[in-house]
Amino acid sequence: MAVEYGTERRTHTGILAAAEAASPVESVDVVARELRRRFGATSVSFLITDMTGHAVVRLSTAGEIGSTERAERVDLAGTVYGDVLRTQRLRLADSVDGDGGQRVIAPVTNRGDSIGLLEVRVPGGPDPRTLREISRAAHTLAYIVIANRRFTDLYQWGRRTAPMSLAAEIQHNLLPSALSCEAAQFAVAGALEPAGKVGGDTFDYALERETLHLSVTDAMGHDVQAALIASVLIGALRGARRARCELAEQARRAHRAMLDHSGGALATGLLLRVGLQDGRIELVNAGHPWPLLLRDGEVREIRLAVDLPFGVRFPHGYRIQRLGLRPGDRLVILTDGMLDHYSGSADLPALIAGTQGLHPREAAQVLTTAVLDAHDGDLRDDATVMCLDWYGPRSMRLDADTGASLAQASPAALPSRRR
Repeated sequence: MAVEYGTERRTHTGILAAAEAASPVESVDVVARELRRRFGATSVSFLITDMTGHAVVRLSTAGEIGSTERAERVDLAGTVYGDVLRTQRLRLADSVDGDGGQRVIAPVTNRGDSIGLLEVRVPGGPDPRTLREISRAAHTLAYIVIANRRFTDLYQWGRRTAPMSLAAEIQHNLLPSALSCEAAQFAVAGALEPAGKVGGDTFDYALERETLHLSVTDAMGHDVQAALIASVLIGALRGARRARCELAEQARRAHRAMLDHSGGALATGLLLRVGLQDGRIELVNAGHPWPLLLRDGEVREIRLAVDLPFGVRFPHGYRIQRLGLRPGDRLVILTDGMLDHYSGSADLPALIAGTQGLHPREAAQVLTTAVLDAHDGDLRDDATVMCLDWYGPRSMRLDADTGASLAQASPAALPSRRR
């Protein structure tokens, strides 16, 4: 075992060193070449998750590593690829051309952020050591993609399976670079529909040593103007947060920025600070819909006092309110687009309760997709959800090979959506 472990560590180190020496555009190719050399792999592909969350896009294919200008969209529904993303577990599949080889599909994930998949076709049946090395190579690939996507549009291009409006282009740049995050005490994830035409909705999070910051905001209006207003709002909130302002001051600065720069437009928002030692939350509600709490299988609204939206030209302040989380709780924060779309068409609390067995990654996706389905894919307003699962102030070990908590991952099958 010591020899095998040392070999695996050298493979991991060698991949990172080779990726550092390569062009950012060719960094994925480094993993492919190493796996072909080590295991005689006949093909290696990186499949990146697309903007919608319903598909992956194959950026490199068998024998043509580096041919990333050609992208193949692969739907996740009912496929082994969808199973791997949900369960965060490596899977074996038969070779598509029946040559006796075996496809190994591994999650490319970092701290719960599901970036995509690594698919390797190897001759014969891979032994446990080979599977372990492929899994670790996939985790290494996550770091390589994260490090190199700052320097190239390749990965952004690969994720775009539908046209992006200017408003959507602005808005997606306001979202956190990782839409999901796992830590010892929590997991959080957000989703937003429609991915290609979004206007004013945003969500954000940031982690400090003892605090998790969350926000969900909704700039009133549509299209580019709403996206520009959202830019002002998010810029003010992030600036105040990074200046270590207390929550009330963050809200005040966001309000001041809206007064000064939004041209009279308004925005609602829910700002939260979660204490990682005790699960106590401080909240500011600036005209925003109430969050929903899933606890012990039951969903209820958290009926917060509602202050005026950001940008209202009337003297007012923002109250700090408090809420306590218990281990096992799920807090769901949403925009009014979710409520409008569900009015008269579905039972949102029932849908939230029905997704309690899913990781926040999939739960948020199921909720926003249900809205999209209920309106036959034609949304008139953004629909945004942020899910926070609270595990409590205890240690939860992330899997070292995959970058995700296997204990908290979703099952392979998603629950059926209610219409």
